[in-house]
Amino acid sequence: MEFGLDTFGDVNGKPYAQVIRDVVEQGVLADEVGLDFFGVGEHHRDDYAISSPEIVLAAIAARTERIKLGTAVTVLSSDDPVRVFERFATLDAVSQGRAEIILGRGSFTESFPLFGFDLGDYEKLFAEKLDLMAELLGEGPVSWEGTIRPPLVEQQVYPKTESGSIRTWIGVGGSPESVVRAAQYGLPLVLAIIGGAPARFEPYVDLFHRALKELEQEPQPVAVHCPGFVAATDQEAIDILWPHARRNLDRIGRERGWPPATRDRFEADVAEGAWHVGSPETVAQKVAATIKALGIDRFDMKYAHGPLPHEHLMTCIRLYGEQVVPRVRELLAE
Repeated sequence: MEFGLDTFGDVNGKPYAQVIRDVVEQGVLADEVGLDFFGVGEHHRDDYAISSPEIVLAAIAARTERIKLGTAVTVLSSDDPVRVFERFATLDAVSQGRAEIILGRGSFTESFPLFGFDLGDYEKLFAEKLDLMAELLGEGPVSWEGTIRPPLVEQQVYPKTESGSIRTWIGVGGSPESVVRAAQYGLPLVLAIIGGAPARFEPYVDLFHRALKELEQEPQPVAVHCPGFVAATDQEAIDILWPHARRNLDRIGRERGWPPATRDRFEADVAEGAWHVGSPETVAQKVAATIKALGIDRFDMKYAHGPLPHEHLMTCIRLYGEQVVPRVRELLAE
Protein backbone atom coordinates (compact mmCIF):
# COMPACT_ATOMS: atom_id res chain seq x y z
CA MET A 1 0.00 0.00 0.00
CA GLU A 2 1.35 3.41 -1.02
CA PHE A 3 0.38 6.87 0.20
CA GLY A 4 0.83 10.08 -1.73
CA LEU A 5 -0.03 13.76 -1.97
CA ASP A 6 -1.24 15.85 -4.89
CA THR A 7 -1.22 19.61 -5.42
CA PHE A 8 -2.07 21.96 -8.27
CA GLY A 9 -0.04 24.84 -6.83
CA ASP A 10 -3.15 26.77 -5.83
CA VAL A 11 -2.51 30.52 -5.78
CA ASN A 12 -2.93 31.92 -2.26
CA GLY A 13 -2.23 35.63 -2.56
CA LYS A 14 1.52 35.21 -3.02
CA PRO A 15 3.29 35.79 -6.36
CA TYR A 16 3.27 32.79 -8.70
CA ALA A 17 7.03 32.36 -8.26
CA GLN A 18 6.70 32.05 -4.47
CA VAL A 19 3.84 29.58 -4.76
CA ILE A 20 6.04 27.40 -6.97
CA ARG A 21 8.94 27.63 -4.53
CA ASP A 22 6.55 26.69 -1.71
CA VAL A 23 5.42 23.61 -3.65
CA VAL A 24 9.06 22.52 -3.90
CA GLU A 25 9.36 22.84 -0.10
CA GLN A 26 6.16 20.85 0.32
CA GLY A 27 7.54 18.08 -1.90
CA VAL A 28 10.76 17.98 0.10
CA LEU A 29 8.79 17.67 3.35
CA ALA A 30 6.67 14.86 1.85
CA ASP A 31 9.89 12.91 1.29
CA GLU A 32 11.16 13.67 4.78
CA VAL A 33 8.01 12.31 6.45
CA GLY A 34 8.18 9.08 4.47
CA LEU A 35 5.43 9.42 1.87
CA ASP A 36 5.59 7.35 -1.30
CA PHE A 37 4.42 9.77 -4.00
CA PHE A 38 4.18 13.50 -4.69
CA GLY A 39 2.02 14.58 -7.63
CA VAL A 40 1.86 18.01 -9.26
CA GLY A 41 -1.00 19.06 -11.52
CA GLU A 42 -0.84 20.89 -14.86
CA HIS A 43 -3.09 23.91 -15.37
CA HIS A 44 -3.07 26.99 -17.58
CA ARG A 45 -5.23 29.43 -15.61
CA ASP A 46 -4.72 32.21 -13.09
CA ASP A 47 -5.77 30.33 -9.94
CA TYR A 48 -3.04 27.67 -10.28
CA ALA A 49 0.67 28.44 -10.52
CA ILE A 50 2.00 25.29 -12.18
CA SER A 51 1.83 24.90 -15.94
CA SER A 52 5.13 22.97 -16.35
CA PRO A 53 5.01 20.29 -13.65
CA GLU A 54 8.11 18.42 -14.86
CA ILE A 55 10.31 21.42 -14.03
CA VAL A 56 8.88 21.67 -10.52
CA LEU A 57 9.30 17.92 -10.05
CA ALA A 58 12.92 18.12 -11.21
CA ALA A 59 13.59 20.77 -8.56
CA ILE A 60 12.07 18.46 -5.93
CA ALA A 61 14.04 15.50 -7.29
CA ALA A 62 17.31 17.35 -6.72
CA ARG A 63 16.51 17.70 -3.01
CA THR A 64 14.96 14.30 -2.27
CA GLU A 65 16.12 10.71 -2.34
CA ARG A 66 13.21 8.29 -2.13
CA ILE A 67 9.78 9.70 -2.97
CA LYS A 68 8.24 9.00 -6.40
CA LEU A 69 7.46 12.12 -8.41
CA GLY A 70 4.73 12.49 -11.00
CA THR A 71 1.94 14.55 -12.47
CA ALA A 72 -1.69 14.85 -11.44
CA VAL A 73 -2.34 14.93 -14.39
CA THR A 74 -0.42 15.51 -17.63
CA VAL A 75 -3.03 16.90 -20.04
CA LEU A 76 -2.11 14.65 -22.94
CA SER A 77 -4.84 15.92 -25.27
CA SER A 78 -3.14 19.31 -25.69
CA ASP A 79 0.46 18.09 -25.52
CA ASP A 80 2.82 16.24 -27.85
CA PRO A 81 3.34 12.63 -26.70
CA VAL A 82 6.92 12.63 -27.99
CA ARG A 83 7.78 15.67 -25.90
CA VAL A 84 5.94 14.20 -22.90
CA PHE A 85 8.10 11.10 -23.11
CA GLU A 86 11.30 13.11 -23.56
CA ARG A 87 10.56 15.34 -20.56
CA PHE A 88 9.71 12.45 -18.27
CA ALA A 89 12.65 10.36 -19.39
CA THR A 90 14.80 13.36 -18.43
CA LEU A 91 13.04 13.65 -15.06
CA ASP A 92 13.57 9.93 -14.58
CA ALA A 93 17.30 10.43 -15.04
CA VAL A 94 17.46 13.40 -12.67
CA SER A 95 15.48 11.52 -10.01
CA GLN A 96 17.31 8.21 -10.53
CA GLY A 97 14.24 6.30 -11.66
CA ARG A 98 11.53 7.95 -9.54
CA ALA A 99 9.48 9.59 -12.33
CA GLU A 100 5.84 8.69 -12.91
CA ILE A 101 3.27 9.95 -15.41
CA ILE A 102 -0.48 10.17 -14.88
CA LEU A 103 -2.09 10.78 -18.27
CA GLY A 104 -5.50 12.41 -18.46
CA ARG A 105 -7.74 14.90 -20.18
CA GLY A 106 -7.66 17.34 -17.26
CA SER A 107 -10.67 18.93 -15.57
CA PHE A 108 -10.32 22.26 -17.39
CA THR A 109 -10.14 23.11 -21.09
CA GLU A 110 -7.98 26.29 -21.17
CA SER A 111 -5.05 24.41 -22.72
CA PHE A 112 -6.99 23.68 -25.92
CA PRO A 113 -7.27 27.25 -27.27
CA LEU A 114 -3.91 28.15 -25.73
CA PHE A 115 -2.10 25.55 -27.82
CA GLY A 116 -4.33 25.79 -30.87
CA PHE A 117 -6.52 22.71 -30.49
CA ASP A 118 -10.21 22.44 -31.34
CA LEU A 119 -12.44 21.31 -28.48
CA GLY A 120 -14.51 19.56 -31.11
CA ASP A 121 -11.64 17.08 -31.40
CA TYR A 122 -11.67 16.37 -27.65
CA GLU A 123 -12.20 12.61 -27.94
CA LYS A 124 -10.01 12.06 -30.97
CA LEU A 125 -7.07 13.99 -29.57
CA PHE A 126 -6.90 11.96 -26.38
CA ALA A 127 -7.53 8.60 -28.04
CA GLU A 128 -4.87 9.02 -30.72
CA LYS A 129 -2.28 10.62 -28.45
CA LEU A 130 -2.74 7.90 -25.86
CA ASP A 131 -2.21 5.31 -28.58
CA LEU A 132 1.04 6.99 -29.62
CA MET A 133 2.13 7.39 -26.00
CA ALA A 134 1.66 3.67 -25.43
CA GLU A 135 4.05 2.99 -28.31
CA LEU A 136 6.63 5.45 -26.98
CA LEU A 137 6.61 3.86 -23.53
CA GLY A 138 8.12 0.71 -25.04
CA GLU A 139 11.30 2.76 -25.67
CA GLY A 140 12.03 1.03 -28.96
CA PRO A 141 11.71 2.21 -32.58
CA VAL A 142 8.23 3.71 -33.03
CA SER A 143 6.11 3.31 -36.13
CA TRP A 144 2.73 4.97 -35.74
CA GLU A 145 0.12 6.65 -37.93
CA GLY A 146 -2.98 8.66 -37.05
CA THR A 147 -4.90 11.75 -38.15
CA ILE A 148 -3.62 14.36 -35.68
CA ARG A 149 0.07 14.52 -36.71
CA PRO A 150 2.45 13.18 -39.36
CA PRO A 151 3.30 9.48 -39.02
CA LEU A 152 6.44 8.12 -37.38
CA VAL A 153 8.43 5.39 -39.11
CA GLU A 154 10.98 3.42 -37.06
CA GLN A 155 11.64 6.60 -35.09
CA GLN A 156 13.84 6.46 -31.99
CA VAL A 157 13.09 8.88 -29.15
CA TYR A 158 15.70 9.95 -26.59
CA PRO A 159 16.79 9.83 -23.84
CA LYS A 160 16.14 6.22 -22.93
CA THR A 161 15.54 5.41 -19.28
CA GLU A 162 17.92 3.27 -17.25
CA SER A 163 15.17 0.82 -16.27
CA GLY A 164 13.60 0.67 -19.73
CA SER A 165 10.22 1.98 -18.58
CA ILE A 166 8.45 4.87 -16.88
CA ARG A 167 5.57 3.95 -14.59
CA THR A 168 2.57 5.46 -16.37
CA TRP A 169 -1.02 5.63 -15.13
CA ILE A 170 -4.26 6.75 -16.73
CA GLY A 171 -6.33 9.15 -14.65
CA VAL A 172 -10.12 9.01 -15.05
CA GLY A 173 -13.04 10.78 -13.48
CA GLY A 174 -15.52 7.91 -13.45
CA SER A 175 -16.31 7.08 -17.07
CA PRO A 176 -16.63 3.30 -17.69
CA GLU A 177 -15.23 3.79 -21.19
CA SER A 178 -12.10 5.44 -19.77
CA VAL A 179 -11.67 2.64 -17.25
CA VAL A 180 -11.82 0.01 -19.99
CA ARG A 181 -9.42 2.01 -22.16
CA ALA A 182 -6.81 1.95 -19.38
CA ALA A 183 -7.22 -1.82 -19.23
CA GLN A 184 -6.84 -2.12 -23.00
CA TYR A 185 -3.39 -0.57 -22.78
CA GLY A 186 -2.48 -2.54 -19.65
CA LEU A 187 -1.78 0.65 -17.68
CA PRO A 188 -2.50 1.31 -13.99
CA LEU A 189 -5.62 3.32 -13.12
CA VAL A 190 -6.09 6.46 -11.00
CA LEU A 191 -9.67 7.34 -10.04
CA ALA A 192 -10.32 11.00 -9.25
CA ILE A 193 -12.92 10.93 -6.48
CA ILE A 194 -13.85 14.54 -5.83
CA GLY A 195 -17.52 14.17 -4.92
CA GLY A 196 -19.81 11.60 -3.36
CA ALA A 197 -19.01 8.61 -1.20
CA PRO A 198 -15.80 6.87 -2.28
CA ALA A 199 -17.47 3.45 -1.98
CA ARG A 200 -19.66 4.23 -4.99
CA PHE A 201 -16.57 3.89 -7.19
CA GLU A 202 -16.18 0.20 -6.33
CA PRO A 203 -17.90 -0.90 -9.58
CA TYR A 204 -15.24 0.97 -11.57
CA VAL A 205 -12.45 -0.84 -9.74
CA ASP A 206 -14.20 -4.14 -10.37
CA LEU A 207 -14.72 -3.25 -14.03
CA PHE A 208 -11.03 -2.44 -14.41
CA HIS A 209 -9.87 -5.75 -12.96
CA ARG A 210 -12.42 -7.72 -15.00
CA ALA A 211 -11.41 -5.90 -18.19
CA LEU A 212 -7.72 -6.62 -17.57
CA LYS A 213 -8.50 -10.29 -17.15
CA GLU A 214 -10.75 -10.51 -20.20
CA LEU A 215 -8.19 -8.65 -22.32
CA GLU A 216 -5.46 -11.01 -21.05
CA GLN A 217 -3.45 -8.15 -19.58
CA GLU A 218 -1.26 -8.40 -16.50
CA PRO A 219 -2.85 -7.26 -13.19
CA GLN A 220 -2.37 -3.54 -12.56
CA PRO A 221 -2.65 -1.34 -9.45
CA VAL A 222 -5.44 1.13 -8.79
CA ALA A 223 -4.97 4.47 -7.01
CA VAL A 224 -7.46 7.12 -5.92
CA HIS A 225 -7.10 10.90 -5.75
CA CYS A 226 -9.30 12.49 -3.06
CA PRO A 227 -9.44 15.93 -1.44
CA GLY A 228 -8.38 16.15 2.17
CA PHE A 229 -6.80 18.20 4.92
CA VAL A 230 -5.36 17.35 8.34
CA ALA A 231 -5.12 19.56 11.44
CA ALA A 232 -4.78 18.93 15.17
CA THR A 233 -8.53 18.48 15.74
CA ASP A 234 -11.64 17.92 13.63
CA GLN A 235 -12.98 21.38 14.44
CA GLU A 236 -9.70 23.09 13.64
CA ALA A 237 -9.45 21.30 10.30
CA ILE A 238 -12.96 22.38 9.29
CA ASP A 239 -12.50 25.95 10.52
CA ILE A 240 -9.19 26.41 8.69
CA LEU A 241 -10.24 24.73 5.47
CA TRP A 242 -13.80 25.92 4.96
CA PRO A 243 -13.30 29.57 3.88
CA HIS A 244 -10.56 28.61 1.43
CA ALA A 245 -12.45 25.61 0.05
CA ARG A 246 -15.57 27.75 -0.34
CA ARG A 247 -13.68 30.37 -2.31
CA ASN A 248 -12.26 27.71 -4.61
CA LEU A 249 -15.57 25.85 -5.05
CA ASP A 250 -17.51 29.05 -5.74
CA ARG A 251 -14.99 30.23 -8.31
CA ILE A 252 -15.22 27.00 -10.26
CA GLY A 253 -18.96 26.84 -9.63
CA ARG A 254 -19.51 30.20 -11.32
CA GLU A 255 -17.81 28.81 -14.42
CA ARG A 256 -19.77 25.57 -14.43
CA GLY A 257 -23.16 26.64 -13.15
CA TRP A 258 -22.94 25.12 -9.67
CA PRO A 259 -24.86 26.71 -6.78
CA PRO A 260 -22.81 28.52 -4.12
CA ALA A 261 -21.16 26.23 -1.58
CA THR A 262 -22.67 26.08 1.90
CA ARG A 263 -20.97 25.03 5.11
CA ASP A 264 -23.69 22.48 5.85
CA ARG A 265 -23.16 20.81 2.51
CA PHE A 266 -19.40 20.95 2.92
CA GLU A 267 -19.54 19.34 6.36
CA ALA A 268 -21.84 16.64 4.95
CA ASP A 269 -19.22 15.91 2.27
CA VAL A 270 -16.58 15.69 5.01
CA ALA A 271 -18.75 13.30 7.01
CA GLU A 272 -19.96 11.04 4.18
CA GLY A 273 -18.43 12.16 0.90
CA ALA A 274 -15.07 12.40 -0.83
CA TRP A 275 -13.42 14.89 1.54
CA HIS A 276 -10.95 13.29 4.01
CA VAL A 277 -10.74 16.09 6.58
CA GLY A 278 -10.15 16.24 10.31
CA SER A 279 -7.75 15.21 13.03
CA PRO A 280 -5.11 12.55 12.26
CA GLU A 281 -7.32 9.84 13.80
CA THR A 282 -10.44 10.93 11.92
CA VAL A 283 -8.63 11.15 8.59
CA ALA A 284 -6.88 7.82 9.17
CA GLN A 285 -10.21 6.10 9.87
CA LYS A 286 -11.75 7.50 6.69
CA VAL A 287 -8.70 6.75 4.51
CA ALA A 288 -8.66 3.17 5.81
CA ALA A 289 -12.38 2.84 5.06
CA THR A 290 -11.84 4.11 1.50
CA ILE A 291 -8.99 1.67 0.94
CA LYS A 292 -11.02 -1.26 2.29
CA ALA A 293 -14.13 -0.36 0.29
CA LEU A 294 -12.28 -0.09 -3.01
CA GLY A 295 -9.39 -2.52 -2.60
CA ILE A 296 -6.91 0.03 -3.95
CA ASP A 297 -3.12 0.08 -3.98
CA ARG A 298 -2.43 3.79 -3.45
CA PHE A 299 -4.23 6.68 -1.76
CA ASP A 300 -3.29 10.20 -2.91
CA MET A 301 -4.64 13.15 -0.93
CA LYS A 302 -5.14 16.45 -2.77
CA TYR A 303 -4.11 18.62 0.17
CA ALA A 304 -4.06 22.18 -1.27
CA HIS A 305 -7.38 23.98 -1.71
CA GLY A 306 -7.76 27.52 -2.95
CA PRO A 307 -5.79 30.14 -1.01
CA LEU A 308 -4.84 27.93 1.97
CA PRO A 309 -1.61 29.41 3.40
CA HIS A 310 1.67 27.55 2.99
CA GLU A 311 2.15 27.08 6.73
CA HIS A 312 -1.15 25.18 7.03
CA LEU A 313 -0.19 22.99 4.08
CA MET A 314 3.15 22.14 5.67
CA THR A 315 1.40 21.20 8.94
CA CYS A 316 -1.05 19.04 6.99
CA ILE A 317 1.79 17.22 5.20
CA ARG A 318 3.65 16.56 8.44
CA LEU A 319 0.55 15.23 10.21
CA TYR A 320 -0.39 13.10 7.20
CA GLY A 321 3.04 11.51 6.93
CA GLU A 322 3.89 11.16 10.60
CA GLN A 323 0.49 10.30 12.10
CA VAL A 324 -2.19 9.51 9.52
CA VAL A 325 -0.28 7.02 7.35
CA PRO A 326 1.14 4.95 10.25
CA ARG A 327 -2.33 4.81 11.80
CA VAL A 328 -3.90 3.73 8.49
CA ARG A 329 -1.36 0.92 8.25
CA GLU A 330 -2.35 -0.19 11.77
CA LEU A 331 -6.05 -0.16 10.87
CA LEU A 332 -5.45 -2.15 7.68
CA ALA A 333 -3.36 -4.70 9.58
CA GLU A 334 -6.19 -5.14 12.10
